[in-house]
Amino acid sequence: MTKNELVKKVRVQCKIYSQKDIALAVQAILDAVAGALKKSDRIEIRGFGTFTVRERKARVARNPKSGARVALKDRRVAFFKTGKDLRLRVENPE
Repeated sequence: MTKNELVKKVRVQCKIYSQKDIALAVQAILDAVAGALKKSDRIEIRGFGTFTVRERKARVARNPKSGARVALKDRRVAFFKTGKDLRLRVENPE
């Protein structure tokens, strides 16, 4: 699902708001999540999941196309862990 599809889906449920207002709200939520992750904060949305930042150590990887060795530096990556409710909904889509 794209961001635009999400906005349209919310628009169907919240007809009193314009599509532009919903798009601004969705963008505000995404900006808040990205800003918190940038500061290494933990974001927990009950029933949905948790966003955290994990540190990856430097390592030597391999380019799968050419087989050449590539040195990767230390980096921070966003990590998402599903909440129990979301996990159960995905496992049993009734």
